[in-house]
Amino acid sequence: MNEPFLSAIPIINKLEAAGFQAYFVGGSVRDYLLNRPISDVDIATSATPKEVKEIFPRTVDIGIEHGTVLVLYQNRSYEVTTFRTEGEYQDYRRPKEVSFIRILDDDLKRRDFTMNAIAMDRNGQLIDPFNGQAAIQNKVIQTVGSAKERFHEDALRIMRAVRFVSQLSFAIESDTLQALTKLVPLLKNIAVERIRAEFEKMLVGENGNNAIRILLETQLYAYLPGLKNHKSQLEKVICFPFKGLNKLEMWSLLLFTLLLKDKEVEVFLREWKLPVKDIKQIQQILFYLEKRMEQEWSIYDLYSAGRNTVSSTEKLYSVLKGHTEEDSLSYWLQIYDELPIKQRNNMDVTGRDIIEWFQSEGGPWLKDTLLKIEYAIIAGDIQNDKEKIKEWLIRCSQK
Repeated sequence: MNEPFLSAIPIINKLEAAGFQAYFVGGSVRDYLLNRPISDVDIATSATPKEVKEIFPRTVDIGIEHGTVLVLYQNRSYEVTTFRTEGEYQDYRRPKEVSFIRILDDDLKRRDFTMNAIAMDRNGQLIDPFNGQAAIQNKVIQTVGSAKERFHEDALRIMRAVRFVSQLSFAIESDTLQALTKLVPLLKNIAVERIRAEFEKMLVGENGNNAIRILLETQLYAYLPGLKNHKSQLEKVICFPFKGLNKLEMWSLLLFTLLLKDKEVEVFLREWKLPVKDIKQIQQILFYLEKRMEQEWSIYDLYSAGRNTVSSTEKLYSVLKGHTEEDSLSYWLQIYDELPIKQRNNMDVTGRDIIEWFQSEGGPWLKDTLLKIEYAIIAGDIQNDKEKIKEWLIRCSQK
C-alpha cells in the first residue's frame, strides 16, 4: 500500500478503535489495482455521521443527509461515508431516501460498476463480493447486478461508462452495453453540468477516439447538447490523433471539426454551460487556428495570441495536418520567447511620456502612436528603451 492510503490509515484506526468497521472504497482502490495515480481516497464506515462527528473533532457536513462527512486531519481532508442502502430513485439521479446500515456488502451492492465496488482494509486486504478484480484484469466495465436497474437509478452512469472507456481503455461488457444503448434517452433527465463533467473527462482520456466511437454507435451523441445533427463531423474527429490534448484544446478541435463559426461557437458552448472564461479562451484558440490553417504565424500574431494560445493552436494544427508537433511547436515557441516584449505594459514608454514629448493633449492619435511603437518593438525596428523610442518617434514625425 502507498500514499495517499498510508496517510489516511489513522482515520480508519480511529474508527475501528471506536468499534466500527472502516474501509477504503471506490475509485482509489480501483486505481491502486491499476497502478494509476491517486489524488485522494474515500472511506466507508459502519459509523453513522453522528458517530463519525463524535470521533473526530474537526469535521464539515458536506453531504450528511447521504451519510458523508468531511474529516479534517493533519492538514488533509477525507470524505467518510456511512454504509448505506438507497430507496427508490427519483428523476433518474437521486434516491428518495437513504438508509444507514452496518453491512459492507450491502453498501457495495448499490455502486455502479464492479470495478468500483471493491473495498480495501488498512492492511491492504481486498473485499470483492462482485468480482471487480476480475473485471479490472479483463479490462471490462460491467454494472453491479442488473445494468438496466443501475442506469435507471442514475442515468449519469451511462456517461460514466463511456468516460471509463476513454480513461481506462476498458471495453463495456455486452449486457451493460446493450442496456446503455437502450436507455440513452434517460440522459435528458440529467443536468448539463453533470454531463459536461463526464464528457470533458472522456475527451482528455487515453482512449478518447474509441469513446467517441461508442457515442456514435449507441446514438448517445444525439442526447448531448448541440451534437444531434453532427454525426458525420464526429466521425471525422475519431480519425484525428488527438491523444494528449488538454480540455480546452479538445473543445476547440471539436468545434473546428463541427464547422461552427463566430456566434455559433458561443451558442454551442453556452448550451454546454461552460464557464465564460473557458468560452473566451476557446474562441481565441479557434481564431488563431483558422489563421494558422491558412498561413504561418506572423510576429504580431504570436505576440497577440500569447504563449498558451500559441502552444494550443500549434498542437491543434499538427493534429489536423497529421504532423509531428514537436518540431513546429518548439520552433514557434522559441520565436515567441525571443520577442522583446510579451504585452503592452512591458513597453518602456507610456502615453504620458508621449504627451509630454509632443506637448499635445490625448486623443486617437495617442492610441495610434502607442500601437505604432508596440509593433516596431515587436518587429525589432527599435529597442524597448525610452530614449531610443523618443528618438525614433521624433525622426518619424519629421519625415
